[in-house]
Amino acid sequence: MTLAPLFEAVDATWPAASRTPVGPWILRDGQGGGKRVSATSATNVAQPSDIPVAEAAMTTRGQSLLFTLRPEDREIDAALADRGYGVVDPTNIWLAPIARLTDVPVPRVTAFCIWEPLAIMEEIWAKGGIGPARLDVMARAGEKTGILARWNERPAGAAFAALHEEICMVHAVEILPEQRRQGVASWVMRAAAFWAQARGAQQISVLCTQANTGANRLYSSLGFETVGQYHYRQKDAQKVP
Repeated sequence: MTLAPLFEAVDATWPAASRTPVGPWILRDGQGGGKRVSATSATNVAQPSDIPVAEAAMTTRGQSLLFTLRPEDREIDAALADRGYGVVDPTNIWLAPIARLTDVPVPRVTAFCIWEPLAIMEEIWAKGGIGPARLDVMARAGEKTGILARWNERPAGAAFAALHEEICMVHAVEILPEQRRQGVASWVMRAAAFWAQARGAQQISVLCTQANTGANRLYSSLGFETVGQYHYRQKDAQKVP
């Protein structure tokens, strides 16, 4: 699979409030939902000489100067570095066939697929910094579910999954600190896979910052493969969470 369908699935399953073409750029309005829904991206005709167009448009809108860079954006990436933009959050794109995660049934009362989110799910997300603005991002997605995990007879974690065509994207995986390193996240991912498989999905994908070594090890152990990366560039004085 090429990366284009995966980036389309990211935009569809973790959607910005709006996406606006400006010259050879796509500007996103995230309304506080984080970098993924706020960063400007290049179309396939954008050139380094077009960067001022994007900067002017973001400034006019009162947005931070923030770009997302994909593998094909090497020249723009280098030009942004020359303009003083720093790299933020290099991120791995993990992908697996759905069947790789549906070979083992999820134990009873371990993970539940629920939408709308329960209050306990919102509390778990909040502890990981996933607040109301990101819940609004979830609400904008199409076919979706939340996942509530239980372990040791207590709430253990929460996640969000949504579908785009035959791809299930999993976002906002948050396991409570006292419930980590017990396999909870594995059951969350398997629950997402079973939910997606029942709706015709063929692939399951998750994004993970390269700095999150524990989560990257988890996805590798589940049979995911790294199929690509992306990162952001932004001005140091204009941080976006």
